[in-house]
Amino acid sequence: MKILDWYILKRYLVTFLFTLLILIPIAIAIDIAEKIDNFLANEDLSFFTVIDEYYKNFVIYYSNTFMPLALFIAVILFTSKLASNTEIVAMINARISFTRLLYPYFIGATLITIFAILMNHFVVPNSNKVRKEFEKAYIHKYKRNQYKYVNNFSLQLNDSTYIYVKSFNLHNNLGSHFSIEGYDGVELKSKLYSDQIKWIEKDSTFKLTNCKIRLLHSKRDSIQYFYNIDTTFAFTPKDLMYKSTLAQELPSYELTKFIDLSRERGVKNLNSHLVELYKRTSLPMSSYILTLIAVALAFRKKRGGVGVNLALGIGIMFLYVFFLKVAEVLGSVAGSSPLIYVWVPNLLFGFLALYLYYNARK
Repeated sequence: MKILDWYILKRYLVTFLFTLLILIPIAIAIDIAEKIDNFLANEDLSFFTVIDEYYKNFVIYYSNTFMPLALFIAVILFTSKLASNTEIVAMINARISFTRLLYPYFIGATLITIFAILMNHFVVPNSNKVRKEFEKAYIHKYKRNQYKYVNNFSLQLNDSTYIYVKSFNLHNNLGSHFSIEGYDGVELKSKLYSDQIKWIEKDSTFKLTNCKIRLLHSKRDSIQYFYNIDTTFAFTPKDLMYKSTLAQELPSYELTKFIDLSRERGVKNLNSHLVELYKRTSLPMSSYILTLIAVALAFRKKRGGVGVNLALGIGIMFLYVFFLKVAEVLGSVAGSSPLIYVWVPNLLFGFLALYLYYNARK
C-alpha cells in the first residue's frame, strides 16, 4: 500500500507543478503585452532590472495566487486519468476504501498548505513591496506623487495626546500645519501649533518653525510664541508611512504590530488589514477542501471523460473565487467581523466537499 500512496502523491505533486508552470507563463505573456510600452519608454531601464525587480516578484505573487486553481485543476486531471485507465476500479476491487484512497491526496495537500502559509506570511509581502516600488517608478509614474504625501493625518499617541498634520512629504520629511493636543479626560489642557515640522533623522528629533504653545488653566490661559523649537515626540515619519502603506506589503509580524499599535492609537476601522492578515491562512487551508471536491468529482469514470470533470471543476472554482472576493469586500466594511467573512467561503465549500464525500463513499 505504501507503493500506491507514493505513486498517487508523486502524480499529485508533479501534475500540480506542471499546471502551475502552464498558468504562470500565460500570465507573464499577458502582462508583457500590457506593459511593453512602459518598459521601452524608460531608456535607463535594463532587461536585468525588469527580470530581477519585477518579473521575479511577479512570479512569486501570481504563483501564490494561482496555487488553489492549479491544485484543483491538477487533482481533477490526474484523478480523471486514473479513472479512465480503470486504475481506481482496481483499487476499489482490492478493497481499498474511498477514505483510504484520500490519504496520499491529503498528504500532498498538507505539503502545499504549509508551503503556501509560509509564503503568504513571510515571502510574498516583501516581494509585493519590491514589485510595487518598481511599478511606482516605471509603470505608474503619474501616481508616484500620491505615495510621497500624507494629507490630513491624525494620530492618537496615548490616552491623552493627539497629533494632527495637514500635509507631510515623506520624501524630504517636511510637513506643514502641525499641532499636538493634550487632554485631561475630555478637557483640553494644552495645544502646540507650528506652521512647519521637519524630521531631523541624524538626531531623531523634530524641528518646529513658527510655534505657538497654548496652556489652558482654570482661570486664565497662557500663550507663548517661538520661532524654532527642537523637540522629540512619541512618533516618527515611519508611523505616517505605515498609514499610507498597503497591508499586502507588510509581513505578518509587522502587520500584526501595526494593527495592535493602531488600535492603541484609536484608529477606528482596521478591517481591511485584518482581512489581509486572516486571508494569508484561510486561502492555503482551502487546499484540503478543493482536493476533496476534486477527487469526489473525478474518481468515477464518466462518458464525457476528462472534459466533463474539468468543465464542472472550473465552474466550481469560479464560484469559490467569486465568494472569496465578495467575502473580502464585506469583511472590510466597518462594523463587520473580518475573521468570519474570510472563512465563510471555506465553510460553504467545506459543506459541499462533505456532501460529495459521503456520496462518493456510497
